[in-house]
Amino acid sequence: MGVRLDVPVLAGTLVRLEPLTLEHVPELAEAAEENRSSYGFTLVPGAADMESYVAGQLARPGLTPFAQVRVADGKAVGHTGLWDPRTWPGTDRLCAIEIGWTWLAASAQGTGINVEAKRLLFTYAFETLGVVRVDLKTDARNERSRRAIERLGVHFEGVLRNWSPSWAPGEEGTLRDSAMFSVVESEWPSVKTAMTNRLAETVAR
Repeated sequence: MGVRLDVPVLAGTLVRLEPLTLEHVPELAEAAEENRSSYGFTLVPGAADMESYVAGQLARPGLTPFAQVRVADGKAVGHTGLWDPRTWPGTDRLCAIEIGWTWLAASAQGTGINVEAKRLLFTYAFETLGVVRVDLKTDARNERSRRAIERLGVHFEGVLRNWSPSWAPGEEGTLRDSAMFSVVESEWPSVKTAMTNRLAETVAR
């Protein structure tokens, strides 16, 4: 299903997920250059390439992209999206979707923004779109990302070999092994509680 979903602004107390536009380019360019040491396995363009990156995300079939806007100062500090919507066979009714294409500026990492953004997206997917599965994936070698996903309380499903394009430097045009995670509809209430508690713990530090 290569269509973009019509999703409104999703607002939390730490982060506001705004539908991505070219107006976000200057702040995203600044955010991407703060400290790039955590981007070894993630597609995060440099400042000079941010405009073409945003244009590409806006044109990418099946992606509904958002700028992650930090509420504290109103600045765009990252990107995320609802990706690869799947429908029930023979219908246009959604059954599953992925959360992906996520990155944050160094100053926004570990602040609770990632947890709240995920809670906003999961809540919208399960409670508004009515899906029965939400999945996430990351490069199997990306221990930092895997730990962050696991702390959300989601289920690790395993590693799919040669599953996704690699974004690691020097590996252009190759496939990576992807660590796969998911939440299904019956698990969502408990996972939502876990995310809420995780967010409260992070903010209280």
